[in-house]
Amino acid sequence: MSSVMQASIQMELSEPASALLRPEMTAQAAVQALADAGQVQDALKLLARLLPKRYAVAWLCQCARDQALDPEDRAGASLAEKWVREPNESNRRAAFEFATAGGYKSAGAWVAAAAGWSGGSLAPASQETPVPPADHLTACAVVAAINMLAALDVDTFATRRAAFIKPAMNLLNGEGATGA
Repeated sequence: MSSVMQASIQMELSEPASALLRPEMTAQAAVQALADAGQVQDALKLLARLLPKRYAVAWLCQCARDQALDPEDRAGASLAEKWVREPNESNRRAAFEFATAGGYKSAGAWVAAAAGWSGGSLAPASQETPVPPADHLTACAVVAAINMLAALDVDTFATRRAAFIKPAMNLLNGEGATGA
């Protein structure tokens, strides 16, 4: 099964969006087809899943950087950016713990969750048995954060959300990424 089709299933794209996809489509063509058809939420889901996790979080951080964020949102974005620059376990754990402490209620918590769910364990640091996140959780957090960032200005939500897709399109290669 192609990476596009596999990602569409993992991210539970809508039936209308799934009907637009073909197994031979490149990642770029698939995301563009969804965006062109007005299936923006599904385009975001597919894009976030097809990008390698670090690229998806970097793209999200780029989107957040262009927004007027409150201190909590800036703090979450800062932790995610730190993980992008240095993707080690302590930076991932710090982002994860920030998101958890914030109850996933703010854009900053979701930006941090994108990095926090990129690997490692979702169990408390004191627990010996690791609980690895599902492979698509980073993409889910990216989409949640993008929607929250777009909603910072409800009057332009749809336009802003669609505009967030453009900067990430060049991160997809012609063959599609694995999301790993």
